Amino acid sequence: MAYRFLEDFAIGQTHETGSAVVHLDEIVDFAHRYDPQPFHLDQEAAQASIFKGMTASGWYTAALTMRLTVQSGVMKQIGIIGIGIDELRWPRPVRPGDTLRVSLEVVDVKPSERGQPRGIVSIRMTTRNQDDEIVLTEVARLIVPRRPAA
Repeated sequence: MAYRFLEDFAIGQTHETGSAVVHLDEIVDFAHRYDPQPFHLDQEAAQASIFKGMTASGWYTAALTMRLTVQSGVMKQIGIIGIGIDELRWPRPVRPGDTLRVSLEVVDVKPSERGQPRGIVSIRMTTRNQDDEIVLTEVARLIVPRRPAA
């Protein structure tokens, strides 16, 4: 996919990413490093939790969502910078063996009001599992450069 600039984004555009399988060892490794809550680390603790089994950290799900999005090439451009996430939700747990994919929808495009050579693109990211159940939603706000003058 070619580099994309602000002018290449329009409200309503959609894109689907590839998919990735969630592995138990990745869940546990991520939890040990970044979210060491017992129900992400230990089968017995997970079974005793409200989840009734092992689940991935929501932050693991967010990181995997980012990886799938970047790998898709939809935001391929030197200098696209995230400036925030709005409305981040984890409505359903992610479990070992789940296969996740991301749907992206452009919900807003705003050129700079100060004449700068960039703008802000807001993209709704919806991560689903193999059963089409939503496991993460967020709206990413990105600084995107304008197309350089020829």
